[in-house]
Amino acid sequence: MTHSSVSIAAFYRFHTLENPAALRLLMLEKLKTLAVKGTVLVASEGVNGTIAASAENIAPALAAIRQICGLPALDHKFSSAPQSPFLRLKVKLKKEIVTIGDVAADPNKKVGHYVTPENWNTLISDPEVLLIDTRNQYEHRIGTFNNAVDPQTESFGEFPQWVRRQLLSQKKTKIAMFCTGGIRCEKASSFMLHEGFENVYHLQGGILKYLEEIPQDESHWRGACYVFDDRVAVGHGLAISDYTTCHGCLMPVSEAERQSLDFEEGVCCPACASSLTEDQKSSNRERQKQFNLAQIRGGRHLGPKE
Repeated sequence: MTHSSVSIAAFYRFHTLENPAALRLLMLEKLKTLAVKGTVLVASEGVNGTIAASAENIAPALAAIRQICGLPALDHKFSSAPQSPFLRLKVKLKKEIVTIGDVAADPNKKVGHYVTPENWNTLISDPEVLLIDTRNQYEHRIGTFNNAVDPQTESFGEFPQWVRRQLLSQKKTKIAMFCTGGIRCEKASSFMLHEGFENVYHLQGGILKYLEEIPQDESHWRGACYVFDDRVAVGHGLAISDYTTCHGCLMPVSEAERQSLDFEEGVCCPACASSLTEDQKSSNRERQKQFNLAQIRGGRHLGPKE
């Protein structure tokens, strides 16, 4: 694809779906006809994904997903990239479209107050508001909102345990939460309401919508926002930030970290250099060699299929 033809859409919608397995097959076939790449998750609670396609096909792809699932609407954010950040199309059947675990959390029945990006700054500027980043620790590390609490989770499934350990005495506190695209904090708000928290708010459309709509000189965001594709991270205006992914530990690596003696492209970074064995590093070097050869041949090394 050329620079001008790659459109990316991140989307989700909580909506009760009957027979999600059948919907998955219909979606897969339709999106293939539109040359879509990316990942879509389908479950009985709704749909979630990020896809890339040509500029003329991205809107029909979203319309097809909405029509197949019978959705009244589909929350989505658009961005672009020089080439597709995905190598193939995957449509997966899941128990949850975002995994919080075996707790009471159903946004189709109960959810916190939505806060638009234009009203977000006012809310989080209130000193009485507890601002919580519901993302994982490595995401928080490269960027977050001013004064946000980091639960230091490694996966979203750890969030309920953190809430029960740290927040049960604050059930009357006004709590504002955010995440990448809105889906995790929406489900977190449902969980917290079930736990008895009374004043729960979350950023509608997530960080991506905020970065898209709020000018940088008015922004309370600092750093970059991690995204789960080859772009690695984006900033204000959803411009691609200067991060790569370490193939030793899959963590985002900044330009400054790439200057470290502990960084070796495709092998390790400062976060994992001391923990990887020499056999692991040798295996990573061989994989990087194959990747480099694929680049020279004008292709992209796909790696193993899931």
